[in-house]
Amino acid sequence: MHEFGDFDSWTINGLGADDADIMVINAEHGDLLPDADECAGVVVTGSHVMVTDNLPWSVKVAEWIPSLLEKEVPFLGICYGHQLLAHSLGGKVGFHPEGIEVGTVDINLLPECAADSLFRSLPSTLPVHVIHSQTVIILPKGAVRFAMTPFEPNHAFRVGRCAWGVQFHPEYTVDIMRSYIINEKEDLTREGINIRPVLYSIKETPASSSILRRFNEIVMMRC
Repeated sequence: MHEFGDFDSWTINGLGADDADIMVINAEHGDLLPDADECAGVVVTGSHVMVTDNLPWSVKVAEWIPSLLEKEVPFLGICYGHQLLAHSLGGKVGFHPEGIEVGTVDINLLPECAADSLFRSLPSTLPVHVIHSQTVIILPKGAVRFAMTPFEPNHAFRVGRCAWGVQFHPEYTVDIMRSYIINEKEDLTREGINIRPVLYSIKETPASSSILRRFNEIVMMRC
């Protein structure tokens, strides 16, 4: 899987931003978190750890997030970042009672998206790439739910004016999604998932990918 890079490089590619304008903070390895006033926009990517592990570096990021919302710094949390956003604001995160959601799935956008600066141009149903065993069980107070599937009721939400969480992976390409599934084959098989039909169903997700470019535009308009 790592022949394609990792969450940071996938996200930077998806944003379509100038690399010189992006700082990668590796909180897991002890990088200091910047003050909110120093941030034009923030993306918290996916991770190979769980929010409920409550690792010290993850707790520090969760404690940092509210300062960004207070300053109305545009924020996008992806998968782990989506869950951490909810957790940091008093929502509940835990293992999904029905297990892992994996592959390319269709999500349904809710009417609340129509007036939102990030979601309003998206179709009402769109394919997205997913792989997660934890979920936002309860959204934080004041959050606006934006997307769902029959399996996952909280696929996207917004809090405040410009902080979004998405359970799916807009940064994944078809190749990344396939490679991730193959890399996790043993664990998925133990969970009772037949990966052959999952791999067969993977398809392009252009509308989902556009979320990252749109988020970059929102950040640039704020600057």
